[in-house]
Amino acid sequence: MDVNNKLPLLLLDNSSMISVMNEGQFKCYNMSFEETKLILEMFDEEEYLKCFSNPDIESVMFDQLGIKKRNFEYKYIRNMRPGQNAIVFKLYRTPSESHAIIHADDGVEAAKIQNVYAYCQFLVRVE
Repeated sequence: MDVNNKLPLLLLDNSSMISVMNEGQFKCYNMSFEETKLILEMFDEEEYLKCFSNPDIESVMFDQLGIKKRNFEYKYIRNMRPGQNAIVFKLYRTPSESHAIIHADDGVEAAKIQNVYAYCQFLVRVE
């Protein structure tokens, strides 16, 4: 994985990943949260482009990875350039088998209906 080029590092989610893969050849690597954190810490804020607007993904980025909150520039990207890299934050949901019910402080009842899982990938446009 070469992360040292002059193109901005793209931050993607499930939807924007599909959008940037319109043309070219790509390699994709699964990464641990620790590897993802190390790559994110290698870049300054202005060297990123955030290509999604999902606040759930941002909570994964900042809370789960343990990185400081940043104001990443948002930009819609249609195609990655050859040699460009991206980190993809993937969320997937499964139905909850337990349907546990909790009572909030104000008496509101809430039921667990989904399990949410997150993982990270490193995406490279090879050509």
